[in-house]
Amino acid sequence: MRHAIGVDLGGTKTAAGLVSEHGDVVFSETIPTLSREGGEAILNATAEFVLRLRRRAASAGLGVTGIGVGSAGVIDAARGTVVSATEAIRGWAGTDVASGLARRTGLRTAVVNDVHAHALGEAWRGAAAPTSSSLLIAFGTGVGGSFVVNGRPLLGHRWVGGHVGHLASPFARDADGSPLPCVCGAAGHVEAIASGPALHAEYLRRGGDPAVADARGVFALAQGAGGSAGDSTARAAVSVAAQAAGQAAGGLANALDPEAMVISGGLADAGPLWWDAMEAAFRAELMPPLASMPLLRASLGGAAALIGAARLVLTPEILTPAKGLL
Repeated sequence: MRHAIGVDLGGTKTAAGLVSEHGDVVFSETIPTLSREGGEAILNATAEFVLRLRRRAASAGLGVTGIGVGSAGVIDAARGTVVSATEAIRGWAGTDVASGLARRTGLRTAVVNDVHAHALGEAWRGAAAPTSSSLLIAFGTGVGGSFVVNGRPLLGHRWVGGHVGHLASPFARDADGSPLPCVCGAAGHVEAIASGPALHAEYLRRGGDPAVADARGVFALAQGAGGSAGDSTARAAVSVAAQAAGQAAGGLANALDPEAMVISGGLADAGPLWWDAMEAAFRAELMPPLASMPLLRASLGGAAALIGAARLVLTPEILTPAKGLL
């Protein structure tokens, strides 16, 4: 049986695991990402990490076909390079990930954006496995997405396909009606209201307690305890963020008509307060023929990106689809 190493390279941590040709994770480990030290340092650390996992696989009598990487940033999947990236990983833009890792490890390497890897995992072995097409949107630190058709991700002509967080949203406005600034440098985008940090910022704009450090703290207040209704300011912030998420998902479903919609990320796992408001907004946005579209919660957790990344080398044809799909 063939195996590949799948890598999920993010701004704070890098996870990697040995994945079988059937999509099973044999084992996995995590290291911190050297996000302040530049591309070469990250490649060196990632290569050492991969080689350690390769030795672990060899000790179990298992060979490694290659490395698949899901990376933060806009990724040119044909070349395996980082087209652009935020300062979450300093000096990452321009890094030749595929050649850099292949040279350091001797293993063939393929690279896509991390959300595409996540969606590939869910489409192969997760919530969307029975479907021929699925649109995954991840609501977490940022908002990203991927449209997978017949097992192939639509990456876009300039590799920006899936950046759904940068659609305009009527919810992304402050109390005066001004559009909220987005991390991309523009304003009024979905990510400016529907991500985890944006939800926290919305809570503070509404007069919430500055001692509440993040979205997790907002959810704790919103859900209350001992049968209480929860803090009204926190609940309002959660509601607005969830409505923005659901409306965006519904609008994209109208445009793309996937067989199923998959919702992932930390907010998707935050409980019914967010999920129910998001689903109501999603259903309200859908055109009548799409009313019965399945809305699925991602099921693989952190393993999704490892499985999807490994598939890049286990089934390399998914990056060479029929003309027009990339």
